[in-house]
Amino acid sequence: MSLAATEWTVVKLRPDGSVATRYQATDIEAPAGWVAARAVWTFGTVDIGYYTFERGDVLYEYFSTVRPFNLFANYRPDGRLVGWYCNVTHPTSVSDGVITWHDLWVDVLVLPGGAIAVVDLDELEASGIAASDPDLHRMILDARDELVALAESRDYPFSAERHTGDTND
Repeated sequence: MSLAATEWTVVKLRPDGSVATRYQATDIEAPAGWVAARAVWTFGTVDIGYYTFERGDVLYEYFSTVRPFNLFANYRPDGRLVGWYCNVTHPTSVSDGVITWHDLWVDVLVLPGGAIAVVDLDELEASGIAASDPDLHRMILDARDELVALAESRDYPFSAERHTGDTND
């Protein structure tokens, strides 16, 4: 379900609320409770050790407007699936052609063979949020568990069949 925009500006906020990045994306169809977009990675190579984004990668991005996470299916330009990069976030806000998401440290990676890894729990621990905001800490851990369950069950958006990685689709 589209929220009327055909082109989006996507804004990622760091855990402290400052802007980490902004980029353009094209609307793709999504069911109620989701906004979906297709973007091309225009930044340089980002190698985080267990996962690499490269210039030209095609990202199918799924932003939940009701749940505290988003999911990015990452394809190389030749159509090979790199995997799914899933972020625990505050629920996404959407208005006036802008998708804004607020990162909350913890990420879930799903590789093409189905292996699942939870990463950046050390960043969550170092944040001190468990003591300063126990409700937010619990929400983050619950969202992590929900992402893992979605990946294991292959429910939407993992079940979406439009991923080809073709930059012309």
